[in-house]
Amino acid sequence: MDHFLLLSAIVLGVIVVVGFLNEKFFHLTYEIVLLIASVLVGACMLLGGAALKNSSAGELLQQVQLFNLEDLLMKGVLCFMLFAGSCHLKLSQFRAQAHAISVLAFFCTLLGALIYGFLFYGAALIFGIPLSLPACLMFGSITAPTDPIAATSILKKFGLPKKTGFLMEGESLLNDGVGVALFVVFSGMVTAGERGGFFAIMLRELLGAVLIGVAVTRISFQVFKRLQDKKLQIITALFMIACAYVLCEALECSGAIASVVCGVTFSTLREREAAKAPWNLNLFDEFWEVLDNLLNSALYVILGISFVRICQMPHVFALSLIAILCNLVARSGSLWAGTYLLGPIPDGFSRRGFVTLFTWGGLKGGLSVALAMSTATMLPEVSYHILLGCVYAIVFFTTVVQGLTIKAVYQRLVGATAHP
Repeated sequence: MDHFLLLSAIVLGVIVVVGFLNEKFFHLTYEIVLLIASVLVGACMLLGGAALKNSSAGELLQQVQLFNLEDLLMKGVLCFMLFAGSCHLKLSQFRAQAHAISVLAFFCTLLGALIYGFLFYGAALIFGIPLSLPACLMFGSITAPTDPIAATSILKKFGLPKKTGFLMEGESLLNDGVGVALFVVFSGMVTAGERGGFFAIMLRELLGAVLIGVAVTRISFQVFKRLQDKKLQIITALFMIACAYVLCEALECSGAIASVVCGVTFSTLREREAAKAPWNLNLFDEFWEVLDNLLNSALYVILGISFVRICQMPHVFALSLIAILCNLVARSGSLWAGTYLLGPIPDGFSRRGFVTLFTWGGLKGGLSVALAMSTATMLPEVSYHILLGCVYAIVFFTTVVQGLTIKAVYQRLVGATAHP
C-alpha cells in the first residue's frame, strides 16, 4: 500500500480529466475512453520510469505502476462493487421477460463458461501452457459474466429497442451472481486437494455464503427501515456488507457470493416494503450509483496503468489472441444454444442477428478482473500471470474494440432486418 495517496490522486485525476474531455469533446462511451486514456498514462509512466531509472522519481513511477491492486480489490472493494451491482435489481420488472432473462443469465453463462474452459484447455495442451482443466473451467467462469455498467452506457448511446435493451441489461445485472457462483464451484475443484473434499468446500462456501448473506441482510434491514436519517441508512448498508464479508472470511465461505446475496435480498425486502407505503430512497440510490461508477472507473484506470503486467507475460500476443477468440466462440455458442430456449426472439431479429448483437455487446468489466486477481493463492505464479494477462486482454478487447463498433454492428443488423 506504499504511495496509496499518490495513486489515489493519479486515479481520480485521470477519471476527472477524461470525464471532462469526453463530455465536452469526444461523446463516446465513458468506459472506453477511460481505459484507452489509462493505457496511455501507463505507457507514459513506463517510459518515464525507464528514462529516470536511477532516480527516486523513476523508482516512484515503477512502484505506483506495480501497485498491489489485488490486495486493494479483495480486501476492501470487491464486496461493495458486488452489492452496488445487485442492490438496484427491480425483481418485479423482470416478470414480463423472466424466462428469457433467466435463459441468458443462467443457462448461457454456465454454457459459456464450460465452452471457454474446454477450448482454452485444448489450447493449453497444444501450446504447453501449465493450466489444468479445473483451472481452465475457473477461467471460463471469470470471463462469462458481462458488465452491467458498460452495457447500460452503450444502451444510452444509440438506443436499442426496448425489449432487446432490457434483455441485455437484465442479463448483465443477473449474471454477475451466476458468474461468482460458478467461480466458487470451479475454484473449489482447483483447491479441493489442498482444502478438503470438493463437495465439502461447495457446501461450506456456497451454502454458508447464502445463509450468512440472507441472515445479515434481514437483521440489518429491520434497523434500516426504521431509520429516518437517510445518511444513517447508507452507513447501515455499508456496515451490513462489511459484516457479511468479514463473517464469510472468518468461516471460510465465499464473501463475494454473500455480497451478491446481500444485494438481491436487500432489493427484495425493499420492494416488499415499498409496496406497503411510499418510501423515498433517492439519496440511497444516488450514493450507490456514484460509488458503483467510482469503483469501476478506478478499476479501469488502475487496469490501464498496470498494463505493464500484460507486456511482461510470456507469449503475450499469442495467448491474448487465443483468450479473445475463445471468449467470442464461447459467448456466441452459448447464445446460439440459448435461442432455442428463449421462445420468440424480440424486436424482429433473426436468430443469427440476435446472437451477433449479444455476442458483440457482451462486454467484460471489473468483476472479471477482480475474480482473476483472487486466484493468486490458488494457482502457481506462472499460471496466475497467464490467466491474469489473458483476462486483461479480454477486458481491453471487449471494452475498446467491441464497445467502439457495437453501434455499427447494430445498425448493420437493423439494415439487414429492414431489407431481407
